[in-house]
Formats: sequence, C-alpha cells, structure tokens
Amino acid sequence: MTVSELKIKDLHVSVEGKSIVKGFDLNIKGGEIHALMGPNGTGKSTVASAIMGHPKYEVTQGTVQLDGKNLLDMAVDERARAGIFLAMQYPSEVSGVTNADFLRTAINGRRGEGNEIPLMKFIKTLDKKMQMLEMDQAFAERYVNEGFSGGEKKRNEILQLMMLEPKFAILDEIDSGLDIDALKWVAKGVNSMRSEEFGCLIITHYQRLLNYIKPDQVHVMMNGRIVKTGGPELALRLEEEGYDGMKAELGIKDDETVEA
Repeated sequence: MTVSELKIKDLHVSVEGKSIVKGFDLNIKGGEIHALMGPNGTGKSTVASAIMGHPKYEVTQGTVQLDGKNLLDMAVDERARAGIFLAMQYPSEVSGVTNADFLRTAINGRRGEGNEIPLMKFIKTLDKKMQMLEMDQAFAERYVNEGFSGGEKKRNEILQLMMLEPKFAILDEIDSGLDIDALKWVAKGVNSMRSEEFGCLIITHYQRLLNYIKPDQVHVMMNGRIVKTGGPELALRLEEEGYDGMKAELGIKDDETVEA
C-alpha cells in the first residue's frame, strides 16, 4: 500500500500585499500526527487557509503537493475532493441546511456521480459516529452550527471529519474555548481516525490537547516559518518555559513576529 504524503516546500504567503508566511517547510505522511505551535501572529492559521485555497491568502512562492499533485493548481472544492479537510477555529453557520443533508452532500461530492453513498449505509454510519462522540441524534436534523455552543460546533467539526474520512486533516485551534469534557471528545474522535491512511496537522497554542492526542512531531513556528522541530517533549518544554525562552535560545527578536 502506498502511503499518502502532504509535502509543503518553501511556502510564502501574503495577505493584502503583506508577507506573512516566509519559507514554510513541512512533510506529513499518512499515519502521522504533527502539531504546529507558536505565539499569536506567526502565521499558523495563514498556512492552513493557504493550503485550503482561501482567496484572501496569496501564495507568492513555494509548492504544496498531495501525493505528487500540486494542490495550488486546484480550486477549493477540488482540494477537498483530493482529500484535504480543514476544521476552522470559528466554524460557520449554514442556515436552512441540516447536518445530515450537509454531510451526505459532501460525501457524495467526494465520491462522484454514480458512486453516491447508499442512504441506509449513510444513516447507519452517521448514527455510529454520533454515538461515539455522544452526540444527541437530534443534531443530525439541526441546521449546521446554527445555535450551537462553541463546544457543540467543535464536536460537529470532528463529526464531519469522521464522516468524510479525508487523507489529511488540518485542525486549526480546534481546542480553542473548550472545557475539559469537550476536549476529550474532540480527542476521541481524532484518535479514532488514526491509521496509515490518515495524516493530521494540529495547530494549537497549548499542550493540553496534546495530552489526549499524542503527536509524532511538534513544530514551533515563529516569524512565518518553522524554527524548531522535536517530539512530544518539545510541547511540554514550551508549556514550562513559554515562547520567550525559545526566542532567546534561537536568537529571535520580538519585532520579528508577523501579523496573523
């Protein structure tokens, strides 16, 4: 079996003419979970948005390849069909569209015409995933994220991840604003996806999520690029020493950070 690979090389991204990401390099293979950490304003979310194709973020240099194919040449929907999933920090509401309809449409969009998921298989799979996340079955008929609490929105993002089964997921501060119980359910969903057919990049400020989702590698991002890589112990060190200690060690000045 060929293992998928997401390869980002020398990525530079600008927003409204301002350079944000400045030479970002990262390779993630199927079966691996990577964590990307760093202070506010270093470009972590910019990397995620650029990979997914948000029109606000202009890639001025570098490549992003999925299994050798250039993602940057693809439209947003094509990137999703190719196997990229982005869970955003602030999930959007979709009024008038139920979670069940949204998920079935998204799954069929990836499968293609003539290969749609059978209705009963979809219902059984959705029920199973919702039970795993201890989500009330009524959520399936609620409009996407409308009236949801912060924790419900994040759990709903993980439900989408589990149903869509992408090759690679980018979780952008999925732990933001979550209490400990919601954090555990998010982690349970992500851990249930672990396999050689799934890779994940977790963008986070805090060690606490990594207590429940153990990463294979931890990367520290400053000034628009990765400045240090290590194992899970690197996240523990950041928790104890903070980013200032890392800046001092690497000789990075405070005024070298960028705007997000």
